[in-house]
Amino acid sequence: MAQARVLLSALADESAFDLTAVEQFTALAAMGLEYYSLRFIDVGRGVKNVMKLTLPEIQKLRHLGDRYGVNVASIASPIGKTKLLDVEDGTKNAFVPVKTYLSRNVARACELAHAFETKLIRGFSFYPPKGERPEDHLEAAVDRIGRIAEACHRSDLTFGLEVEANLVGRDGHLLAEIHRRVNHPGLVLVFDAANLVVQGFSTSEIFRQWEAMKPGLGWVHIKDSRKTAVVARGGHVDEGSLANFVPADRGAGGHAKILADLKTFLPTLAKRLARRGIPGVFLDLEPHVRGGGQFGGTSGPDGMGIALRSLCGMLDGAGIVYHLRDFDDLLAARGLSVR
Repeated sequence: MAQARVLLSALADESAFDLTAVEQFTALAAMGLEYYSLRFIDVGRGVKNVMKLTLPEIQKLRHLGDRYGVNVASIASPIGKTKLLDVEDGTKNAFVPVKTYLSRNVARACELAHAFETKLIRGFSFYPPKGERPEDHLEAAVDRIGRIAEACHRSDLTFGLEVEANLVGRDGHLLAEIHRRVNHPGLVLVFDAANLVVQGFSTSEIFRQWEAMKPGLGWVHIKDSRKTAVVARGGHVDEGSLANFVPADRGAGGHAKILADLKTFLPTLAKRLARRGIPGVFLDLEPHVRGGGQFGGTSGPDGMGIALRSLCGMLDGAGIVYHLRDFDDLLAARGLSVR
């Protein structure tokens, strides 16, 4: 029986300085990646978030993807990065009524997932009023996320909820509780160690949060940060001030232990995802090694290459199988026999 493996992908915009589609795809193909997550991109009419792409731009991206041999792993949407309540709290976060959000934003994300032939939509758990306890807003977040999961499920898609600072699901325990309460097959969780480091959590605390998220895990963002004392643990994070992101083998996220643990249940997780038509367990690089904030980050082609080599070294150490394109893949793409 073939050993279970992970699928390597990357937030493609991080690999490019100007965010053009050609620049992004050239970098990914040169690194040997077959998958990417789509967030910000310039298809000839300026940089746009994936949610704003027009039909001609979608068609051009699909053509370019075929040319460069890359496929979409997930729609990296900003769904859930809005206020949970319509109250003034000193932030610039927008509020959108839930019915409007479902009919406009979520429906659009589902259309894009089908257009790019992916089963996964990445999103978030909404902002409670700044300064208030996220635990006090779990019920409202669960209701809204449950509706999103159902909408995705009806479209034969899966919604991945990423752990991130300042949201209701800002740590692994809160996100796991949201997943437990929603209790819907259309919802999975997305782990990101750096998003916990920047909140002041220790390496051991981050591993406990990883363990809490495992029953609902869908995929993993690979991003790390040096230990920070910017905020008290779990407190409000000024995302514009973050500047300590590093490759996965240099940070305080504890990726070595996390990846070793992932290997133990990788076959089970891959089978669980396969039942929803998901091709495997994605490790999605989002390194931010040149900086990052609330809605994205940048690494450049060199930074993304450094981050990828760091991850591959750690996967080798953990004994986890992965694949990067090689000469045999190039021959196959040219229609030649592989010997």
